[in-house]
Formats: sequence, structure tokens, C-alpha cells
Amino acid sequence: MSKFTLDWKQYAALARQAAAEGCVLLENKNNTLPLAEGETCAVFGRTQFEYYKSGTGSGGLVNTSYVHDLDYALTESSLIIDEEVKTAYKNWLKDHPFDLGNGWAQEPWCQVEMPLSDELVSGAASRCQTALIVIGRTAGEDRDNAAEKGSWYLTDGEEAMLEIVCRHFSRTVVILNVGNIIDMSFVDRYEPSSVLYIWQGGMEGGSGAVDVITGKVPASGRLSDTIAYHIDDYPSTRNFGCEDTIRYEEDIYVGYRYFETFAKEKVRYPFGYGLSYTTFDVQAALDMCSLPAGLAKGEVSKTDTLHVTYDITNTGDVAGKETIQFYVQKPQGFLGKPSRELIRFAKTELLEPGESESGILAIDFYALSSYDDSGITGHAFCYVLEEGTYTILAGTNVRNAKEIGSFALTETLVLEELSQQLAPRRHLERMTPKTNEDGTLVPIIQAAPVYLQHYSEDTCPQCADYTGDKGYKLDDVKRGIVSMDEFLAQLSDLDLCHIVKGEGMSSPKVTPGTAAAFGGLTPNLTYFGIPAGCCTDGPSGLRMDCGTNAFSLPGGTLLACTFNTSLNADLFEMEGIEMRNNHIESLLGPGMNIHRCPLNGRNFEYFSEDPLLSGVIAASQLEGMGRAGVTGTIKHFCGNNQEYHRRFVDSVISERAVREIYLKGFEIAVKSGYASSIMTTYGSVNGLWTAGNHQLNTDILRSEWDFDGIVMTDWWAEINNAPKDKPSHEKFAAMVLAQNDLYMVTSDTTQVMGDLEAALASGRLERRHLTRCAENICRFLMNSPALLRLTGKEADIELVNVPENAQITSDFDIVYHDIKGVTTLPLTGISSEKGDSHMFGITTEGFGTFRISITASSESTPLAQMPVSVFVDNQLFGTYSFNGSEGKEVTLSREGGVFGFHHYVRLYFGQGGLTPISITFEPIDIVTSFNDKD
Repeated sequence: MSKFTLDWKQYAALARQAAAEGCVLLENKNNTLPLAEGETCAVFGRTQFEYYKSGTGSGGLVNTSYVHDLDYALTESSLIIDEEVKTAYKNWLKDHPFDLGNGWAQEPWCQVEMPLSDELVSGAASRCQTALIVIGRTAGEDRDNAAEKGSWYLTDGEEAMLEIVCRHFSRTVVILNVGNIIDMSFVDRYEPSSVLYIWQGGMEGGSGAVDVITGKVPASGRLSDTIAYHIDDYPSTRNFGCEDTIRYEEDIYVGYRYFETFAKEKVRYPFGYGLSYTTFDVQAALDMCSLPAGLAKGEVSKTDTLHVTYDITNTGDVAGKETIQFYVQKPQGFLGKPSRELIRFAKTELLEPGESESGILAIDFYALSSYDDSGITGHAFCYVLEEGTYTILAGTNVRNAKEIGSFALTETLVLEELSQQLAPRRHLERMTPKTNEDGTLVPIIQAAPVYLQHYSEDTCPQCADYTGDKGYKLDDVKRGIVSMDEFLAQLSDLDLCHIVKGEGMSSPKVTPGTAAAFGGLTPNLTYFGIPAGCCTDGPSGLRMDCGTNAFSLPGGTLLACTFNTSLNADLFEMEGIEMRNNHIESLLGPGMNIHRCPLNGRNFEYFSEDPLLSGVIAASQLEGMGRAGVTGTIKHFCGNNQEYHRRFVDSVISERAVREIYLKGFEIAVKSGYASSIMTTYGSVNGLWTAGNHQLNTDILRSEWDFDGIVMTDWWAEINNAPKDKPSHEKFAAMVLAQNDLYMVTSDTTQVMGDLEAALASGRLERRHLTRCAENICRFLMNSPALLRLTGKEADIELVNVPENAQITSDFDIVYHDIKGVTTLPLTGISSEKGDSHMFGITTEGFGTFRISITASSESTPLAQMPVSVFVDNQLFGTYSFNGSEGKEVTLSREGGVFGFHHYVRLYFGQGGLTPISITFEPIDIVTSFNDKD
């Protein structure tokens, strides 16, 4: 039996290091940063006390035992923080509390700032050497950013804060606690000494940021996105926030691919940019001897490689890390190409002054190819190397990369022959370059090739005939006693219809408070030794709505800005052990969608505008989790690049852009990170909802990439049978035919059948299709800790250095109750002293508005106050303010919304002296299915 150690102190140290290495220093006049030991500082901006550890939505709902904000970290540092300014903020915040908004996706992008007087700021300037100015932003699931004040732009209050502080202080540091890039024009207006993006760094984020501010950790983060001068400079902006159709007219020219090709003058800070506290000499070369011997003859394959070498020396006075980035400049040819494309990168270890690091990197020729979606090269639907010169460049950002070598092709070479997949089904105009007489490139618009009317071949193999129970268990397949075909032949058609649906959220069949259970969810499936697998949100830590504490990780953007694959792997190894400790097979992340537009509210979960950086960082995180025997579910597959109307919007994208930009990161994660679980999106790509898209989930993912894992829908997703077919929550047959294996989620897989039985009866769906999905699911579970738990072979988890107030192991013995109609549950005998909590689970018949009533008594007089707070899925439902009743029973009620079917209810007693008697649940206005809701 194996053993893992979850050392919370080591976990925190890795997260803190990652939070620090992801900070990106954009301005640093006169070496303002790092601040010296004992330097006196005044800190402005309320976000110093209200640090955004993550964005909002499922990717941020992590219950933490602590969050180290900037105030905490600065107080713990060697800096001297001005108490007068700090006290002024604390007093003001008492009357201006943090505005959480009113429910899901309603939290404001920012908070109102405290007005500053000349007297306060000038006084601070007379006492302090440096001013720190903190600006905060959030956004997230179902909540995009907007080109408005308080989101992309600064508020009037933030502008006033910057103006007055920069006027009185000669040394100013702007600290951006944001999930996404924002408008940077304030740099021109106020000329701050330093600007530092600290992003959203999880529970150790404040400490990591202050490590960089004080120089404890050198600044080494690099931008994973281009920062342009204006939001309208991004070509995607004009096609963002659409209600029904998003036209990806910029095509493959996303981020730096657009700016470096057509609009260098519009860039304020280029992709890959970031300042250091030291200087480096960076040398690199293309090893011409590494080129394939048959290259001149046109004999090269997609797996052939060339080698680049690098040597980096710290030429400064302090230690530091540097990132070298390699790009390719391809010949324009017939296809047209971006001027530069990232093909490899590497980050050094910490180099002391005078210390050097050298390396050799292999780059496969597939990374140098382009996809022809029209046949203009003579090779339709192929990855090709067009004839011409391929120049390899190296530098520390996309703009300063210089040529290090080149090679030429005298003919166009085909590296991979494919077939048309996911092409637009209606007219799409897309950007492509035209070469002027002076050699410059300008964008012109051409029509993208449209979908040719062909149908995906049904490659689903025949399956064994139904045999009934032969006594085989899934572990017998694992041990090689029987084949998977023999095992699955025991399952009835009804069993197969049950296994392709998960249950949730907060299913009582797996870890409390998690997103879903899947696999062995019925007595019959359990009989055959199929375990119930568990998955939960999200990219930035384990979401357990019952209140179990978990580690809150830095956001995806920050982790990409580290450019550090080994650090990402080490951090997510700890995440993987934490998952093992809580019986969770798959994290619902990494999030891998491209930063197509800076206004996407969910960019904090995702990595970059660049698909290679996205794929490599995701692969490193998967590799880390894999060390602990668990995995992540990479998402959202694919084209989920805005939150507004995400369930209904159709993304119209050329096949070339789909393959080169929006699928490329997923491809890297599958091929290099050995991804074994993928989640599709809510919306559609080129007319077909991704949950039922055969070309996406079978033809590309499995036939081209050799993926053999599971594919699941997003939660309560809709599916359609054909491009003009109306999507529905119940079209499970289309999902199964597409080999999207799991519908997430139902309240009860035995009660929610959708159209499966009708499709089987009509012959549109066959047993073999269901068996294929069942095989994918069982193979995943067979190689997961879930089977080890079921067979008594699960690894031991040793917990070390866990904070005293943290409950990081789930309570697997929670009692569950069915709520049918008006239901009263007894509370007699529970402990209700001050600070006590009582938790239990409930399963309801529907969701909507409920009345929850508590009956209790107290021997105290009517002046006594005994509040009881009721939390549903760790969200406050209401506080019941009981007074003393001199022994009489009193009933108090509250009404509120409850979403979903499975829940955890927790009562928190704010004062002792109350005797709880019962709690009653009364449905007021509920629906029993998601289609009713629609």
C-alpha cells in the first residue's frame, strides 16, 4: 500500500513561491523596487485589507482557513507601515463594508475607494519614503468584464487616489490585485515609479506579492498576454459580448499574433515582457547540425526535431531568474502567417550574480507547421510547411527576440493529412495578411472556407452481446482476469443508460459538498464493483460546499506568468495529495480557454492568449497531479471565450483558427500531459453544441489525438442533434453518439433518462454506443483511487503541519435526509453552545424558493439575544435572531432560494442558552427539472 504526505507548510511555501514568481513588474524607475529593509511606507487603497484571492464563480469557491492579504504580509515584513494612514482606512471601512453583491455573479467588479485628503496624504509623505497604492478587481463565471469604469477602466475614486498620492510622493508603487489585465493609461497620467501586477494569488497571494516587493523573491514574472494602449486595439473587442453569434473575424491573429504582425505601435507592454531586479546576458543559437538529414530533400516528419541552445548569465548585483522565449517567423506563403509564434520557452533556476545556466531544447517540426483549411497550398486539411525561409528567434519577450538561425525549404511539405472538422457552416469573414511593396503586412478580410457536407463515420465498434451476471467485477479487469468486453457484457441496457449520467451537486454518494459523483451510482452498478468517482471545482482549489477547508491556489493567469513548469508541477502534486485525502478523483481544471479578449470575466482561471504556453502549463499541472494518482479535467472544450450568454451563443470560427489557436492547448495537454478527463462547453461551435459534437469529441480528440479518457459535459449543459436543432438538457442520445461519455449532472441517474430509451427503441442509438462510453468511464475509474478505496487498497495519507483551525479532511459520515413536501427534522440533543455548529445533508424534490423554520426555546428573559445562522451549501441562508422565551417554544422563519437537489445545511450558534427543537423545510415555489426552469 502506497503512502503520501500532505505537508501543509510545504504546500504553503510552494503556493507562496508561485504567487511571487507570477508577479509581473512593468515599471521600475530608479530601481524603486525592491524596497529596502526598514523602509517607511504608507499604503493606500482598501484592497490592502480585502485581497482578491481569486475571481468569482465555481473557480473561486474555496473555503480557506486563512487568506494572507497585503496588510498581513506587509505587517509581517521588514517594512515600517504608516499607522496613521492604516488607522484612517480601518475606521472608514467600519462604515463602508465590503459589498458582496446579491448572489451568484452579482459581486461588483470593484469596491468604493476611501476619499483622500491633502492633509492625510501630505502628512504621510512627510513621514514615509514610499507610497504603495493598491487597486483591486474581480470578475468570473457568468460575470464578464466591461469597457467601463470600475472594470477595464479605473473608477473616479481610483483616479483621484492615484492623482493625490503621486502628487505628494516622489516614490510610488502601484500594485494591481486583479484577475486580468486592465487599462494602463494611468501610467501616462500619473507616472508612478513602479507598477506591479500581483494578479490573484490564492490564500498565500499577499505574502508572495510582498516577497517580491521587498526583494525576498526576485521579480521574474512575464506577461502571458499583450497589453495594448486601448481596449479597441484588440481586434476581438468588436466581436465580444454578443448575444447569439460571436464571429471570430480576427481568425488566428489573437494577441501578439495580431499586434506583432499588423500593429506593433499599439502595444504598451508586449507578450512575455517583465522587468527584473538584475540584468542578464542571454545568448542562444540554432544548432544547424540538429536539422534532419533529409530536410533538403523534403524528407521530414512531424516528430522530427531541431535543437536550440542557450546560455544565460546573471550580470547584475542580485540573484534572479530569467525566461528565454523562442519564436518562429514562417514564410508568408499562400496561407499567410503571424510574424512570430512562440514555439518553446525555458526558465532558469535562481542565478546568483555571475552565475550562468545553459540548456538545449528540442523543437518538433509540427510546432513550425500551419494548417491549410482551404487547399490553397494544394494540400487541403493538412498541416504543412510551406516553402520558404523559417527563421528561429530568441529573446526575453516577443518584441526583443532576435534571429538565431534559419533554414529554407524549396518545396511545401505535408506533415499530417487530416480531414475537415469543425468548419463554419455559414459565411465568416476573417483576417489575413497582405504584403505591401515595402514588405510590411496589412490585414485584409477574406471569406473562410465553409463546411463541406459530409458526415462523421460511425467508427464505434460492435460490442459483445448481453450475457447477464457472470460474477465479474471491475477489479477483475484491472487484474487481467477478464477483458473489459466480457465485464461490460454483464451490464443491461438500463445499466448502461444509468452509467452515462453523473449526479450532483453535493451528491451524498461521494465526498460531501463536491460537484459530482459518476460511475457506480446505482445498486446494480455497485454490485459489479464499479466505484463512484468524485470530481469537484476548480482550477484554483477544491470546492467543497459543506464547508471543508481546502487550499486556495493562485489563479491560472498568475501561474502562466511564472513561465515555470516545474514549479507548477510541484504545486499541483500537493493539490493531488489533497485530492487523495478528500477522496476526489478529478479536479475540474485546469481551465484552458484562450484569452481571446481581455474582457472575458473568466480569464483569471485561464492561462494566456498563447496556445503553446496554455498547453505546456496545463500539462505540467496534470503531470503534478498524476504523481499523486489523480488528475484534472481540462476545460472548456472548446471556444468558451465569453461568459455572457454562454449557454446560447454560437462561436463561428474558421477551422484553421480552431486547430491552431483554440484546440492547440488541449492537444498539447492530451499528448504531453496525458490528460484523461475533458469537459465540453455550454455553447456551440459552428452551429453544433459541443456536448453532442462528434467531430470534436471523437474525430479530433480520439481519432486524431488518440485520447482514451472520459469526456463530460459542463453542469446541466444542453445538447442538440444537428446544427439547426434546438438544444435541450435531455438529448442524451446525441451526447452518447458523439462519445461525450458523461452528462453532468442529474439529481438521480435512475430518474432522469432523457431520450435514451426512445433512441434505443428506434435504433438511432445502439447498445454498442452506450458500451463505448461505459468502457471509457470504467477504464478511468479502474485506474483511479476510487477502485483502490472500493477494494481496500487506498493509499495512506499523512497530514503534517496542518493549521489548528483548519478542517482539511472531509466528514464522510454526514447524515442525509429526504425532504418531501413539508418536512420537519428534530434538533433535540444537539450541542448549541456558543460557537457550536451542526451539519446534515438533505435531498429535495426540486429547487427554487424554500421556507426554513427553526423552533427553539430558552429559559432566558426576553432581553437575551441568541442568533442562529443557517448556511445552505456554505452560503448564508439567513440569521434567526432568537430572544429569551422563559421556556416557551418559539418558531422563526426565513425564505430564500435553493439551487439543485443535494445540499448541506449547517447551523451555527452565535450565543449559548438556546435549546433547538426542530427545523422545518417547506417548498414555496420549486421546479423539479432543469427543463422546467427553462
